[in-house]
Amino acid sequence: MSNKIALSSLALDLRRTALAYHRGSIKVAERFLEEALKRKKEIDFSTIKPYVVKLIEKFQSIAKEDDLNKRAEDALMYSVLFQNAALKMK
Repeated sequence: MSNKIALSSLALDLRRTALAYHRGSIKVAERFLEEALKRKKEIDFSTIKPYVVKLIEKFQSIAKEDDLNKRAEDALMYSVLFQNAALKMK
């Protein structure tokens, strides 16, 4: 799988996570977050920019956040950043 598709899929999983947290569907949100964490394994880190690698390493902190609104905001932020990174890839 190409990195562009993997990053786009990661962004979509995080967007779904954010929407589920916002609606109060904790189980659904946690399931999509698990999918996003699995999706991370599909990315070839040697071919993407260093800032994207740092973002990928940091997005796991969403699960450790206590406030559900903060989780939703962080998931949405990372979703947008990964989608933009995917769009910039060739």
